[in-house]
Amino acid sequence: MERYIITGGTRLHGLVEVCGAKNAVLPILAATLLSAETCVIHNVPQLQDVVLLVEILEYLGAKIKWEKKTLIVNASNINPTEVPEETMKKMRASNLVLGPLLSRFHSARAPFPGGCAIGSRPMDYHIKGLEQLGASIIEKYGNIEAYAHKLTGDTVYLDFPSVGATENIMMAATLAEGVTMIRNAAREPEIVDLALFLKSMGAKIEGAGSDNIQITGVAKLHGADHTVIPDRIVAGTYMLAAAITNGDLVLRNAVAEHVEPLTVKLRASGVIVSKNGKGLRVRGVPRVKSVDLKTMPYPGFPTDIQPQMMALMTVAQGTSVILENIFENRFKHADELRRMGANIIVEGRVAVVKGVKRLTGAMVEATDLRAGAALVLAGMAAEGITVIENIGHIDRGYHRLEQKYALLGARIVREKMPREEEQEIKQDGLSRDQQEKFPLISHKEMELNYKI
Repeated sequence: MERYIITGGTRLHGLVEVCGAKNAVLPILAATLLSAETCVIHNVPQLQDVVLLVEILEYLGAKIKWEKKTLIVNASNINPTEVPEETMKKMRASNLVLGPLLSRFHSARAPFPGGCAIGSRPMDYHIKGLEQLGASIIEKYGNIEAYAHKLTGDTVYLDFPSVGATENIMMAATLAEGVTMIRNAAREPEIVDLALFLKSMGAKIEGAGSDNIQITGVAKLHGADHTVIPDRIVAGTYMLAAAITNGDLVLRNAVAEHVEPLTVKLRASGVIVSKNGKGLRVRGVPRVKSVDLKTMPYPGFPTDIQPQMMALMTVAQGTSVILENIFENRFKHADELRRMGANIIVEGRVAVVKGVKRLTGAMVEATDLRAGAALVLAGMAAEGITVIENIGHIDRGYHRLEQKYALLGARIVREKMPREEEQEIKQDGLSRDQQEKFPLISHKEMELNYKI
């Protein structure tokens, strides 16, 4: 087990490059299963979720080669029934192989994914959509088994604009007979990027980026060469890092349109956001003003930025109200922020955050990917030293975060938890909710222990 040790109080400044989008590259990787020809994907982030999906594709029979930020994939020899169950259960996005496998091989099998720490993400929309195209789907022994002698285009209406369901149905429809119309489709930039990749493979797709996507099936798809879009969530995290530390950052490659919902809120709080020849420039202020927000499907405020935005609001002047409309359990970071002195009241899907003048370092735990990022931001702004445990969650979406932020002036290091401490936690069964049962480490003790 590893953890971050952060000494707060430094302003971030400098230029940073925004990596390729995790949520774009995962469906694009899955889409390579649609062709027997080689696909080349550039600007691939080296993240744990990407590594896991590569393992899944290799297990299925794909030949994959890494060349720095480029993946070369050949899926000419695939066995759709060979599914690495344990690996697939580690990541939610593994269900994206269902649509491509079903479309190309007429059968597919995958473990039924459960929920996750931030809330349930049901497969109902995926299953109903694929059934609408003619698939027979059986759920048994914890697996989803899908069969289709022939997929036929049809109109699929999504009760909710699910990103994953839109991607799965879109990929399945590329080789289906006839025309498929996805209504109330997700509109995220990652959907548009997947559509561009599929079109470069020879697919016929119109309307990606709107709530109505039309796919006309073709007989065969070929190889393609594609560059993944920058990660808007990583960019947003940098923007909030500049804001919470009163810093000054230039984000190379950041796409202004993709982060507009966050930009609007930051400007309302007093932060200066401007377009730059290299991307975006974000300049903080000594203390931001509170703003209210509610998470919504794109182009609304993204749920994946809500935890980081809450971290900023903990030190804002005034009181903010945050409404989480996407996931029912995405306020776990509030408990951890309270350990750092934040004033937060949570009632169901609503959090009321009353800003304090400063946070103080504490021992906290990353309960999920974006909650971990929020704690990193809070730690950089806090007085004293913050220890963040369970940072494996953070690695899923941020590659060596500590190295990139250290180059911008943050005092952050990654360390392996001492074996005796790790063993003590296992023996005692202690969680962050039980932290009051043992004394907190003072800032002076932390400084002596970690020598930062």
